[in-house]
Amino acid sequence: MSRTYDLDRAHVFHSWSAQAEISPMVVAGALGSEVWDEDGTRYLDFSSQLVFTNIGHQHPRVVAAIQEQAATLCTIAPAVANAARSEAARLIASHAPDGMDKVFFTNGGADANEHAIRMARLHTGRTKVLSTYRSYHGGTQLAVNVTGDPRRWANDSASTGTVHFFGPFLYRSEFHATTEEQECERALAHLRRVIENEGPATIAAIILETVPGTAGIMVPPPGYLAGVRALCDEHGIVLIADEVMCGFGRTGAWFAIDHFDLVPDLITFAKGVNSGYVPMGGVIISEAIAATFDHRPYPGGLTYSGHPLAAAAAVAAITVMQDERVVENAARLGAEVFGPGLAEIAERHPSVGEVRGLGVFWALELVADPQTREPLAPYGGSSTAMGEIVAACTKAGMLPFANFNRIHVVPPCNIPDDQARRGLAILDEALTLADAHVR
Repeated sequence: MSRTYDLDRAHVFHSWSAQAEISPMVVAGALGSEVWDEDGTRYLDFSSQLVFTNIGHQHPRVVAAIQEQAATLCTIAPAVANAARSEAARLIASHAPDGMDKVFFTNGGADANEHAIRMARLHTGRTKVLSTYRSYHGGTQLAVNVTGDPRRWANDSASTGTVHFFGPFLYRSEFHATTEEQECERALAHLRRVIENEGPATIAAIILETVPGTAGIMVPPPGYLAGVRALCDEHGIVLIADEVMCGFGRTGAWFAIDHFDLVPDLITFAKGVNSGYVPMGGVIISEAIAATFDHRPYPGGLTYSGHPLAAAAAVAAITVMQDERVVENAARLGAEVFGPGLAEIAERHPSVGEVRGLGVFWALELVADPQTREPLAPYGGSSTAMGEIVAACTKAGMLPFANFNRIHVVPPCNIPDDQARRGLAILDEALTLADAHVR
């Protein structure tokens, strides 16, 4: 093993891991949609790491912008103005709905969600926040309690005013629905009952991933998000759209809300805003909520809010996305490459229960029994079969994104078509191993 690996195992404490049971890959470099290890073995990055390299690795214009900013002003406190931060805020707001012109910068997605909820609570004078069970909103204390998936369980203090409900997911419907229309209608009726039973006057916010990410990429049925917006308006509840993973081109739109004509009260972002080159997140704020703090101090902040290096990276990344039509390309890839390609793969493999997604944001739901829809790995866990699929993909030169019984197809939004098709071919071959576990 290399010195890098030895030092990692001696000193680095890894997230979401049993420390003695992991053997991390040593990545020596990356470019575009590929990474390579110390031996020079190259891999297609079909995970975009943690779904954040939306414009790929080492884009030269973003790297140059970071270098130029470092030579001018590496860091400055958030209380003052600087050119990179101001321009980043302008560009971000320019892609948000009309009337959402203010941006509060954070260091990532979890603290963006923490601050959005704080703003909603202060704006409404209420405490509770509602979120779906199949969701992920971050690893900090409040964000992980708002999270619905099993990563919450070990951290759940049940004392942060969080309440969970079931969102729409037709393939595994909690409402015995057989059509998207039924799923939408029944999911909204369920949410209305939760609001009524929790007490509308106690609820500050509903936070939703517009299109849930690591929880399964379940695209909401037509009318659902409009229905949630109507319920929020009826009861004076703030609607927070978590666009940390699905924003900045990932779904083939600047924000996933654009697919649904949804105007939330707050939008949280991170990841794709600068492809993760320097940590950054934030909250885009509606006029009404921003006005709450016109003459009342907002009780929150971060030392590195709007950090100049991160802001410069965001300015360059958004400009690249505009100039190179990255968002439009993501939509095209979804319509012409990933959608049809994954549909063909599903037809060939009985282990694929469902394919779903938008743009460059797709999930394959893998099953051990197509009739009962028994998952190939338990909810909250993995399995031998899933391990075999991941190992086969990696051996063939593709890094997949796996979560529970799913493989997510989430490469950079500007991946070349030939690389996209090569990655799908590797996945196609690996799924023969999954088929062997189907009963």
